Amino acid sequence: MKDVAARAGVGLKTVSRVVNSEPGVTPDTERRVQEAITALGFRRNDSARILRKGRTASVGLVLEDLADPFYGPLSRAVEEVARDHGALLINGSSAEDPAREQELVLALCARRVDGLVVIPAGDDHRYLEPEISAGVATVFVDRPAGRINCDAVLSDSFGGARDAVAHLIAHGHRRIGFIGDQPRIHTAIERLRGYRAAMSVAGLPVNEAWMSLGATDPSRVLAAAEAMLSGPEPVTALFAGNNRVTVTAVRVLAARPGRAALVGFDDFELADLLSPGVTVVAQDAAQLGRTAANMLFRRLEGADEEPRQIVLPTRLIARGSGEIPPAHRVAS
Repeated sequence: MKDVAARAGVGLKTVSRVVNSEPGVTPDTERRVQEAITALGFRRNDSARILRKGRTASVGLVLEDLADPFYGPLSRAVEEVARDHGALLINGSSAEDPAREQELVLALCARRVDGLVVIPAGDDHRYLEPEISAGVATVFVDRPAGRINCDAVLSDSFGGARDAVAHLIAHGHRRIGFIGDQPRIHTAIERLRGYRAAMSVAGLPVNEAWMSLGATDPSRVLAAAEAMLSGPEPVTALFAGNNRVTVTAVRVLAARPGRAALVGFDDFELADLLSPGVTVVAQDAAQLGRTAANMLFRRLEGADEEPRQIVLPTRLIARGSGEIPPAHRVAS
């Protein structure tokens, strides 16, 4: 900094103000300092800055699966908000493993991130209590924290699922199957609850064989869909609990004679270009990420209030697959 000050013909305090984007420097002086910094190859020492200010200007994002396209716009939105606040985003994936989630979260805390945005894989987050008490701002997104009271931003999984099944019922379906994610996951349970609620409101029975929760790998989903679509009283429609389930269901239905109806939770790329287009309950993943990140930085800026839970609405997009009537309707 002494070299920069000497080259630019200014004092050390002026160089410090320019480096830290503080007010009180004229545009011409700032230009001379920046030119001196460039000419000398000066780089700010962030380690020293952290020791002085006690903040790292970095936040962590823990996703469920980096390969899932749902998380792309969510991650980008968090990154944009972090950048607007002069912070670096560090992200990683739990691979849907609660132990790996805990390991990753604590590793980020050990690296002294200022805050965390977490899409949880587990249902017990008491391990985070010491970190939160120490000042690590934390917001959960897509699913709430388990066994601790913490800020959360969610989509209306219950309402979206209820609307999806009500849509199928309105198009004449009475035997509707639901294939969802693992039962330990909050969104899977909420979507199952929405499915049951829509069936109950319509006065329709729910056969246990019409519901299947578990891993979303294609082999498991394929077996569940084939079982529901076969037998003496097959379902005439499927409600898929997330985009991975929907994609497998599309493949199953395309290979079968006749056509069952399908509504999926989560939109996905090219869903509108298939024939028929896939009817979906769309979440705004970018808005989830943006809202969570803004909530995080409010906390980092000193907002002292009780933990809040924000629930964002979903939107049903009818494209054709959810409007196919039951087979007996076609024959009549």
